[in-house]
Amino acid sequence: MMAWLALGFGAALATEPYAVVLGTAQDAGHPQIGCTKHCCSGAWGGNGHRVSSIGLVDPDSGRHWVLDATPDFPHQQHTLPGTLGGVLPTHAHMGHYTGLMHLGREVMGARGVPVWAMPRMHAFLSGNGPWDQLVQLGNIMLRELADGVSIALSDTLRVTPIQVPHRDEYSETVGFLVQGPSRKVLYLPDIDKWERWERPIEGLVRSVDRAWLDGTFYDSDELPGRDMSQIPHPFIVESMDRFAPLPPRDRARVHFIHLNHTNPAFDPRSRARSEIESAGFHVAEAGDRINL
Repeated sequence: MMAWLALGFGAALATEPYAVVLGTAQDAGHPQIGCTKHCCSGAWGGNGHRVSSIGLVDPDSGRHWVLDATPDFPHQQHTLPGTLGGVLPTHAHMGHYTGLMHLGREVMGARGVPVWAMPRMHAFLSGNGPWDQLVQLGNIMLRELADGVSIALSDTLRVTPIQVPHRDEYSETVGFLVQGPSRKVLYLPDIDKWERWERPIEGLVRSVDRAWLDGTFYDSDELPGRDMSQIPHPFIVESMDRFAPLPPRDRARVHFIHLNHTNPAFDPRSRARSEIESAGFHVAEAGDRINL
């Protein structure tokens, strides 16, 4: 029982499974190394944001799982009650799997932590150092995922990977549908433009109780001098326009996550945040929690 009294996002004694936001920033975090601009200058003193990740907690089994092992994995995992039941990375970009290094012999020396991975991600982790050492030493135990095929994490939690288009240099990219006893959530932190996906995102938003969606950039003016076509995320303003026809109840399900350090929506006093909230959407915050 004492494990459920740990400080952090799992501090309150839980009686049903839940999902909790562990971080909201893009892969490099906020503030970002080397950035001396206004977007980061005020965050070095402790007002920053950890990299995007979701924790799943099942009080009945006394275990938790982490969607995306980020560079902030030690701090994020520490906030969760119970024991680590496994990790589910969405893809092989630095903010989503590199935290696995902390399970290795130089750090935690974990034994047999399940890591669920799509076929290319499975091959990437087992065939490239230093990640293959985690496999060889038994720190992690790779388990295969397949697009659209549900897996059971526990008696009360099921997860389904959904493959999406993205810059897939080393692995596929997926979002995760999480089904609990009474609610369903979607975690989709990275995708190319919505129109590049054959599946209408609106249908997924309507089918869940909460949708954490890619909000990397607020608009096209965010990175002066950069070719935004090389990093084709859906701008938040584009997503809001696309979802505008949805009724208020459906728009309220959308919580933008995975914000780049330049994203003005980080600031709750910004015009960007005001426009998002006025339109009926939300920006994810660390500690946000929904019972499943």
